[in-house]
Amino acid sequence: MSRTIAEQLAAFTELLEGGLLPDDVRRTARLCLLDWFGSALAGARAKPTGIVLAVARDLGGRPEATLLPDGAKTSAPLAALVNAASSHVVEMDDVHRAAVFHPGATVIPAALAMAEREGAGGLDLLAAIVAGYEVGIRLGEAAGQRHYDYWHTTGTCGTFAAAAAAGKLLGLETRRLAAALGSAGTAAAGLWEFLVDGAMSKQLHPAKAAHDGILCALLAEQGFTAAARILEGEKGFLRAMAQGGDASRLTDGLGGGTYRILETSFKAHAACYHIHSSIDAALLLRERHRPDPMRMRSVTVRLYGAAYRLLEPVEPVSPYAAKFSVPYCVATALLHGRVGPDAFTEARLADEEVQTLLGKVRLLHDPALDATYPEKWPAVVELETAAGTDSVQVDVPRGDPSNPVSEEELLRKFDALAGALPPEDRRRLAETCLNLEKVENVAAALEGLNFSSLPI
Repeated sequence: MSRTIAEQLAAFTELLEGGLLPDDVRRTARLCLLDWFGSALAGARAKPTGIVLAVARDLGGRPEATLLPDGAKTSAPLAALVNAASSHVVEMDDVHRAAVFHPGATVIPAALAMAEREGAGGLDLLAAIVAGYEVGIRLGEAAGQRHYDYWHTTGTCGTFAAAAAAGKLLGLETRRLAAALGSAGTAAAGLWEFLVDGAMSKQLHPAKAAHDGILCALLAEQGFTAAARILEGEKGFLRAMAQGGDASRLTDGLGGGTYRILETSFKAHAACYHIHSSIDAALLLRERHRPDPMRMRSVTVRLYGAAYRLLEPVEPVSPYAAKFSVPYCVATALLHGRVGPDAFTEARLADEEVQTLLGKVRLLHDPALDATYPEKWPAVVELETAAGTDSVQVDVPRGDPSNPVSEEELLRKFDALAGALPPEDRRRLAETCLNLEKVENVAAALEGLNFSSLPI
C-alpha cells in the first residue's frame, strides 16, 4: 500500500538532520531566524501584540518558553501564539513567492518555543526550521491561487508547517508526525475578509497556526489519531479549500537534495509583499527624476490579478490598513524615498502631500502580468509630470533570491527593527542566530537577554 502524502512529508521530516544539511541551507536558516527575531521584536510594541500578550498572561501556563514582548515565561503553545503575532505586525517578515506564504511567522515561533521546552540545541532547531519551511511552502504551492483567493496561506498552510517543526523537536516518528499533520489540516484556517476592515486578524492567523501546530504535535505524541489522507482525501484540505489544488507539488523531488527554504525572500519594505515591486519601481522613478510633488500629475500602477483583486478594495483608513494600500505605499516611496515602519503613522497618513498624491494614483489590472505570477510578482509604475511621462517595470522585488540582499544588509535591518533591545543584547542575539550550529541549548542562549526593556 502506497504511503499517504502526510506520511511522505512526515518521513522526510523525521529523517532530516541539521548537521547533514548543505551549507547554503544552514546559512539561509540562520538568516531566516535572525530576520524573524527582528520582525518579532519590532512588533512587540504594537497594540495587537499587547492584546494577545494580555490574553496569554490571563490564561497562564508552565514556564517553558520565552514571551519576546516582556521576557516572561509561559507554556510553549502560548509563547508561540504571542511571538508569532508579534512577528507579523510590521510586515517585515520573510515570504516565499511561489507559495504566497510567510513561513517564518509560523514555523520559527513554534520551533523556538519547542526548542526551549525540550532543551534542544541549535542544530535541532535548525533542522526543525528547514522541515517546517519545506512542508509549509510545498503546501502553499500545491494549494495555489484558488486557495489564496479566500484563504490566507500563512494561517492555513502555516498550521501544517508549525506542526512539522514542533513534531520534529519532539522527536516524533513518522506515524505520529503524520497524525500531527492530520490534526493540523482540521485546525487550518484564516480568511481574507479582515482586509476590508483593516482588522487585526492578520496577526491572529500566524499566531493560531504556530499555537495549533504545537498543539497538534503534542496530541500526536500522546497517540491522538487524525485523518490519514488529510491532504488528498475526498474531504481533505486540497479538495475542500483549493478545489483540488496540485497535490504533486507536495512530494515531487521531496528529499532529493533541494530545499524550498533557499527560495525565501527577505523584505526590504514594511508593507504587504504584493506591493514591493510597485514600491521598487516608484523608488527607481524617484531616483531617475527627483520629481517635485507639486508637478506630479498622475501615477498609474499596473498589477497582476492576484494583487489587484486582494488590494484594490483597501482604503488607507489607518496606519495598519495603509500597509495594504498600493496608492499609499507608492505615494510614500515617491515622496520620501523609503517605505519603512516609520511610514505607517497617523501623522504620515494625515500628511497633506501624501493625501494629495494619493488622489492621483490609479490602479489597473494588467492581464499581461498574470502569465508570470507567482514565479514573478511584477508591477509597472507610470509617472506623469509636467516634464513628461516615464514608466518602470519590476518583476521581482528587492530581497528575492534572484534580486538578493546581503547578510550585512540583513544585519542592519535586524539592528534597526530590534532597536528597543539594548545594544549588547542585540549583538548577542545576532551572534546566537548566525552561529546557531554551535548553540548547545537554545533556552540557555536566550537567558539574560533584556526583553523586558521593550516598551509595551
